[in-house]
Amino acid sequence: MIASCLHALDTLGADGLPALVAALFLAGLAGGVSHCAAMCGPFVLAQIAPGESLAGGRLARLSGAMLLPYHLGRALGYALLGGVAGGFAAGLTLVPGLAWVPPVLLVLAALMMATQAMPPLAARLPAWQQWSMPGALRRRVAPLLDRPRARHSFVLGLLLSALPCGLLYGALVGAAASGSALAGALAMAGFVAGTVPALVGVALLGRLFRRRTEPVLRRLAPVLYGVNTLVLLGLAFRMMP
Repeated sequence: MIASCLHALDTLGADGLPALVAALFLAGLAGGVSHCAAMCGPFVLAQIAPGESLAGGRLARLSGAMLLPYHLGRALGYALLGGVAGGFAAGLTLVPGLAWVPPVLLVLAALMMATQAMPPLAARLPAWQQWSMPGALRRRVAPLLDRPRARHSFVLGLLLSALPCGLLYGALVGAAASGSALAGALAMAGFVAGTVPALVGVALLGRLFRRRTEPVLRRLAPVLYGVNTLVLLGLAFRMMP
């Protein structure tokens, strides 16, 4: 079984999975600034007591802003979603005549990421791709924010990985083309790693990050999305018969 999993990691080619992980990392890096900082920033700030992010020395401030349990929860949640997507798509490719599924998924992921680089176009996405928190999820999240302990922070990150999000859907479509559940999980781990720097910046600098740093990084985000799109299209082209 282990040999089968390792073999599946080569579905995209010898360097395909590292390229996919890197592409989704770039998408996470761009999305962290252009999307996550605004949408998920309040959940990050809610876990830091007033003044805590500015207290102590540099190491203490950075340690408090990292919110490791929260990001570990997010990483696990995204990896599970990527594993499900990768495993499901891998199962489809076993059906005769469906070998075209992975490259088509990569093209679709590339198009979804390209729309993120164009805010006017992204704003016109169907309602199901827009960010919102279902009522049932909101009721479970609220108590966790009232008790900012490590285990609550971990569960919060795990739950928030299920938030409806167009950027997340694009990453999951890319992960689905990875060839296996394990590869899909690794691809999404790369994506969530890319989102961490912006959220740490929000926790560390609060509103100052939004005023000073975010405008500069927002101008860089379309470039990162563009590179991501080209990598995904390149992988799709290489997989086509």
